[in-house]
Amino acid sequence: MKVGIIGAGRVGATAAFSLIMRGVGREIVLVDLDKVRASAEAQDLNHAVPFANPLTVKSGGFADLAGAKVVIITAGVARAEGETRLKLLVRNAAVFREIVPQVLQYAPDAVLLITTNPVDVMTHLAAQYAQELGVPSRRVIGSGTTLDTARFRSMLGQHLDIDPEHVHAYVLGEHGDSEVVPFSPVTVGNIPLREFCDQWNICLEGPDMKRMADQVRYAGAEVIKGKGATYYGIGSALTKIVEVILGDQRALLTVCTPLKEVAGIKDVTLSLPQLVSGEGVVNALNVPLNDEEALELHNSAKVIREAIEHLA
Repeated sequence: MKVGIIGAGRVGATAAFSLIMRGVGREIVLVDLDKVRASAEAQDLNHAVPFANPLTVKSGGFADLAGAKVVIITAGVARAEGETRLKLLVRNAAVFREIVPQVLQYAPDAVLLITTNPVDVMTHLAAQYAQELGVPSRRVIGSGTTLDTARFRSMLGQHLDIDPEHVHAYVLGEHGDSEVVPFSPVTVGNIPLREFCDQWNICLEGPDMKRMADQVRYAGAEVIKGKGATYYGIGSALTKIVEVILGDQRALLTVCTPLKEVAGIKDVTLSLPQLVSGEGVVNALNVPLNDEEALELHNSAKVIREAIEHLA
């Protein structure tokens, strides 16, 4: 039950810490160009093991990924001051072109879990590079809107004064400004959201929904504004995805993977509720949306598709 992590920065190290705390897997391998940093992180993480669950953590090279069931890829270059999003994409595409073949050379059966931003486009590229080596795209998964969905459910739970576990809601589309936060398909305790609010005399009107959607959509930006980066939330989200894959749980998660067509846009990678197993993505769930939400999903898919085409 080996898990590889490419990139020992804040997201990679936090994901490893979260895996240890939840006892997911048995061995974690950190791979980074900065071997000193990777070694130091592995040592520090090993010091947490006696207080949590019996895992081993080590740093190494790509060859040490042999036998890994899941490899998380967090690596990528940081956006330089004044750099356009497209230029950043081009540079990160070059990084992935180098990393993906090396990962699959030593861990040919691994599911690749991408979290490098912009995650939808980077997952699309990683899947292309993997397919060139004969690896099906279902084994390339992006973290997508997994964290956004958790935020949405949590905020709804707070507003409704109920455990979010009983709130079924999904954030769809791009993990970014165009993501769709749809209220029409939400159910609470198997009851449509509007009916639930009427039964319990809870007010949830347009301004409340817009405020909540904005909080979900821009939560990451707020965190970055205050502390420079986000890593606890995404580290926990990655752990949940890894747990599902290692346990072959066949769970519905809003991860992203290449899809033939979504909302009228062909060959695009974005988040829908996907059935995830030990082999990666099994199938996608088409969520019923109202006309406005369907248009938002179309526009979100279009944003991603245009970014992909710029890189072609």
